[in-house]
Amino acid sequence: MKELFRQLLACLMALLVLFSSMSFTVDMHFCGDNLVDLSLIKADKCAMSVLSESSEMDLMMTSEMGCCTDLQVILEGQDELKISFDKLSLKQQVFLASYFQSYVQLLNTTSGTIVPFDGYPPPLIVRDIYILHETYLI
Repeated sequence: MKELFRQLLACLMALLVLFSSMSFTVDMHFCGDNLVDLSLIKADKCAMSVLSESSEMDLMMTSEMGCCTDLQVILEGQDELKISFDKLSLKQQVFLASYFQSYVQLLNTTSGTIVPFDGYPPPLIVRDIYILHETYLI
């Protein structure tokens, strides 16, 4: 379960980086107050605007039917994804350093039993006790 959650979180973070670095352009075409077309590539124009732009004779119609408008919304993505540690203020640097240190301490997995004499060498054997008492394991 923990591994599945970790993989899902990694995929979500990758998608977040992908969508934050992409730029989107949304084209919208309005006739009056009504939205006629919405597109991520190029919005189609309605018949009124195509007729008014096609000939010189229709220039008078453009002034009469000048209700069509085009709106383009541009969402710029991030160009620089790596933020330098030097550009942060002193308070932000202290916060990040303390947060990182506490996070590392949470992930530190130590065993519950601590053996105090683990670093010491075993005592020297003066006599072989098994031979001394003549007890042999069969």
